[in-house]
Amino acid sequence: MKKWAFISDFDGTISKKDFYWIIIEKYYPEGEALFHQWKNGDMKDIEFLSTIFGSINQTEKQTLEDIHEIPIDEHAIPFIEKVQNQGADFFILSAGTDYYINEILSKYGLTGVEVYSNKGVFKNNNVQLDVDGNAWHYSERYGIDKSVVLKKIKENYDFVFYFGDSEPDSHPAKYANTMFAKDALITILREQNIPYIPVRDFKDVEMFLMEEGWLSHGE
Repeated sequence: MKKWAFISDFDGTISKKDFYWIIIEKYYPEGEALFHQWKNGDMKDIEFLSTIFGSINQTEKQTLEDIHEIPIDEHAIPFIEKVQNQGADFFILSAGTDYYINEILSKYGLTGVEVYSNKGVFKNNNVQLDVDGNAWHYSERYGIDKSVVLKKIKENYDFVFYFGDSEPDSHPAKYANTMFAKDALITILREQNIPYIPVRDFKDVEMFLMEEGWLSHGE
């Protein structure tokens, strides 16, 4: 059996809703205007997220409760466990922050999942991004360069799958052996002529991997 890995985006892929929307809706309505500025290209991704996460102004206890409200694809957790049970590795590659991703992994009791994301710390009643401009995977726009990370992971595996939902995922998509796409990413990849498999959720991904023999039906 080939040594393989499955890499997934977090916000909008493992989660059904980006954490920044939870913050905007609960604490920072002005963030909606910033969202449109960002999508129009007037703000870098890292600037947008830093502003939103810096506008929480709540206790850490409340922030952790908000993180626990992040809706998760109900098929994601069992899928991750099936991948690991098959002897493969699961990675999360996110341009968000590890602060809430690690909390979600802990909530669901998931171990052995390596997370590549922007470092986040809770400070002064907000989540602050601690981005190292000298890091090997630094990106001025996203904080973390997903393409660089995917290529680095790929060095250790015969085959790498990637699953994403939005524009930042279009960059590493070029380097995955098989690319799964949902939502806005489908249109982006189609326009860029990057091969992909359209899916709705992790259940669709699981069905594909079973049919192709990567996951056993008995898991």
